[in-house]
Amino acid sequence: MRVLIVDDEPPARAWLLGLLDRLPDHESCGEASNGAEALRLAATVRPEVVLLDIRMPGLDGLETARRLAELPQPPAIVFTTAHGEYALEAFDAHAVAYLLKPVRLERLERALANAGRLNRAQLASLSADPEGQNRTHLQARIGQRLEVIPLAEVFYFQADQKYVTVHHRHGRALLEESLKTLETALGARVVRVHRNALAMAAQIAGLEKTADGGCALIFHETPDRLEVSRRHLSMLRQFLRGA
Repeated sequence: MRVLIVDDEPPARAWLLGLLDRLPDHESCGEASNGAEALRLAATVRPEVVLLDIRMPGLDGLETARRLAELPQPPAIVFTTAHGEYALEAFDAHAVAYLLKPVRLERLERALANAGRLNRAQLASLSADPEGQNRTHLQARIGQRLEVIPLAEVFYFQADQKYVTVHHRHGRALLEESLKTLETALGARVVRVHRNALAMAAQIAGLEKTADGGCALIFHETPDRLEVSRRHLSMLRQFLRGA
C-alpha cells in the first residue's frame, strides 16, 4: 500500500516513515510539509493512503482532506495529530482513522488495515449516506481515537445510559449514535433483543435457556450471550423460525 506522509515537522515525518518501514505491506511514496504540497504530490504519485497532520501553516489538514476527497482516485485519510479536539471534524472530512501523537506501531497498523478494507465505493457510501439503509460502516470511538468499523464485522449493540457500545469481531467501541437511530438506519439488518440491545440479524445463531429461567441470544462467531427480554422473546422466535 502506497502511503503519503504529510506533516510540517520533520521529526514527525521521520517517525512515521520509521513505522512504515516496519510494516512490510506498506511503503512511503512521498513526504510533504504542508497541504498545498500534499495536493500536488497526491496528483502525481497517487497514494492509496495519506497520513495527514491537522494543524499546519497555510492549508490545514482538514481542508487538505476535503480537497483530496475530490480527486478522481481519492486516497484514504488517516489523521495523525497531537490535538484530540478535531476528531468529529476529521470524520466529516471522510477520515478512516484519527491517531493521536505519538503514533504507535500497532495503532498505525490497525488504521492502515481499516484503510485497506475501504474501497472508493464504500467511502462514498459512508460519507454520502451516513444514516441510510445503504451504509456499510460505523464511526466508532476506541480509546482516544475514532475508527471505521465494517458492519459485516459487528455482532450487536448495547446501550448503557447515554452510551452505545458496538461489539464486533476485533473488540468493542463507543458510538455517538443512539440505539433508536441505529435501529431506524439499519432496518431489517438488526433485531431488537432488549430495550437496551440490538443484534445484527446475520450473526444470530439461536436461543438458549439461562440458569434463572430466561433466554439468551447466541451468535455464530462469538461466545458472547445477550439477554433477551420477555417482551421481545416472541418476535425473536418468529425471526428464527423464518431464518
